[in-house]
Amino acid sequence: MALSRLATLCARAERCRSELEQKLRLWGIGAADSERILSRLEKERYFDDRRFAAAFTRDKALYSHWGRRKIEAALRLKRIEPADIAAASDELDEDEYRAAMLEALATKARSVKEGDTYEGRTKLYRFGLSRGYEPALLAAAIRAHLPFIRP
Repeated sequence: MALSRLATLCARAERCRSELEQKLRLWGIGAADSERILSRLEKERYFDDRRFAAAFTRDKALYSHWGRRKIEAALRLKRIEPADIAAASDELDEDEYRAAMLEALATKARSVKEGDTYEGRTKLYRFGLSRGYEPALLAAAIRAHLPFIRP
């Protein structure tokens, strides 16, 4: 029963091992049975943490406009291996990543009343940090693009 339910969940969307373990605990499945079920699902490639990390990274960067630091922190919370996190982060297209960052900054800049002042740039910088963008990349983008970000 649990095996088929998890297989259906995995067929609908990418899942990682920790999410599936959590579901099994929620359903009251014991540790030995859980490990047997997860081993079978992994062997049949219903889930793969490396594949999950790549999909999660791509989706969060392009659609949610998250930076690498926030994505990596979220993947660590899901107990993804550091090597898988690094591989997923390396797969990001740098041009798309920067474009998503600039889009997020442009959206925020419209609501910053201070404009191109120290306070306005600081608000944009803090916003970018909260989204998980790298400080050096963020500072360079704000310095180079701020006059063009404002409407």
